[in-house]
Formats: sequence, C-alpha cells, structure tokens
Amino acid sequence: MAVSETPDPVAAEAPIGIFDSGVGALSVLRHIQARLPSEHLLCFCDSGHAPYGGKPDAEIIERTLAIAAFLKSKKVKAIVVACNTATAAAIDALRAAYPELIVVGVEPGLKPAAVFSRTGRAGVLATASTLASSRFIALRDQISASTGVSFLSQACVGLVEKIEKGELASPETVEMLERYVTPVLRAGADTIALGCTHYPFVQPVIETIARRESSVPVTIIDTGEAVARQLERLLQQRGLQRIATQEGSLQAFTSGSRGALVAAFFRLLNLAPRVTAVPARDAA
Repeated sequence: MAVSETPDPVAAEAPIGIFDSGVGALSVLRHIQARLPSEHLLCFCDSGHAPYGGKPDAEIIERTLAIAAFLKSKKVKAIVVACNTATAAAIDALRAAYPELIVVGVEPGLKPAAVFSRTGRAGVLATASTLASSRFIALRDQISASTGVSFLSQACVGLVEKIEKGELASPETVEMLERYVTPVLRAGADTIALGCTHYPFVQPVIETIARRESSVPVTIIDTGEAVARQLERLLQQRGLQRIATQEGSLQAFTSGSRGALVAAFFRLLNLAPRVTAVPARDAA
C-alpha cells in the first residue's frame, strides 16, 4: 500500500493505545500484534467499569474520554476503540476531542456477514446497547437494503460478565450460548457476526453449537483482523508506521484487578506483559 506522507521515524516510535471495557481488548490486540509486530502497544482494560453494555451513552462517553486522556498522557499516536458499545456511543466525541490522533473503532461485522451468507440470513450477536444504537441500526438497514440480506440480531445479556470471569466453557456459559445462538441458526442464519470484542473468546463453543444445530457450514465473523488492517492503512497514510526489525513493546493497564488481568493475558494470549492497576482518579 502506498504511503501518502514521508515517514517520520521519531513520531512513528510513539505507542498505539487500545482499550475496551474489559478483556475484549485482548481479542483485537492479538490481531494488531500479528499484523503490526513492530508497534509499541498500550492496552487499557476498563474492567472496573465493565460491562459498558446497559450503561447510558453519557456514561460511556465519559469513560471513553477519560481513558483517551490517560492514553494521550502516554503520548500515543493512535487509539483503537476495541469495544462495539463504546464505538457506537462515543467514537464521534472521541474524534472531536482528539482530531490530531488516528482513531479506529470496531464495527459489528455486518458487511462481511452479508458477503459470506448464502442463505440471505445472517446472525449478529452483540450487547443490547450496540443493537439499539443508531449507528448499528443505520448500518444494518443500509447493508440489508443494498444486499438483500436480513439480519437476525441477538442480544447476549450476561455473556460479557462470564467472559470477564474467565468462564469460557463453563456449563453456565455453554447453556447461555445455546440459548442465544440456537434460535438464530434455526431461523436460517449461515453466518454469525460477533458484535462484541469479548465474544471471540467463546467462538469455539459457538462453533460446536453451529455444527450441531445447522445443516450447512456456518461462518463466524471476528472483526479484529479488519480493525488491524484499517489501523495499518491509516498509519501508513500519515507516515506513522514503525518500521523496525525488533518487536514492539506491550504494556497493560486496568481499572480493575491487576491479578485478574495478568491471569487473563496468560490464559487468553499466553502473554505476560507488565500490568499496572490505574486508580480511578487517574483515569476518570
């Protein structure tokens, strides 16, 4: 891909900030690390305020701007909003507050779900807040009108909390996923978009249910890779991609339990970055 600006090796050394309401950030982080291994990354998991789903937009905007201010104090060159709920509620406010930064959000995967669907029906698993947002509704209606694909939306109440606790395949989590996923499959969906960044961590359970309940192969859409591609494109456009032979560094921050995030990194990504607990007053 062509670079539209002369690379600035000094500015390119600045880190990239990634944040979510909790460990969902890690599902996007792994794609960014795979695509941009030389970049320095700061990951903020706002587990002390998770989940964002169900909270008023004003509260989500307040948390988003507070975390962005914290990351800006660390001299980041870009912020990735690795949260569908925060993207829907707050990305416009974030871009208005920090026009000098690259800001990348996540979408719930409707476009690829429509592309891969053969039955013309696609499922979307997300939080109730994401599904009720004007951003999601407008995107859903636009894609449905242009492709003819109908979307079967399912709010997964309580699933983020299970994933935050590390209960990725507990009997309660499996039962919850069966309750949410089975009706979507029985209604004819042959693709399922994961509209929350926490959900890729339970994708194996979803795939097991799909193999049992669907008579056709089901494609699961994880949008983390698309986020990493978009981030790479914008870094190149601004001449801010770090070009180095050595791997970039990784630091993590949490508004919740430091030990819980250390354990999550090891359990989910087999990584052991330095993790710092951030008091509420320092990111509020």
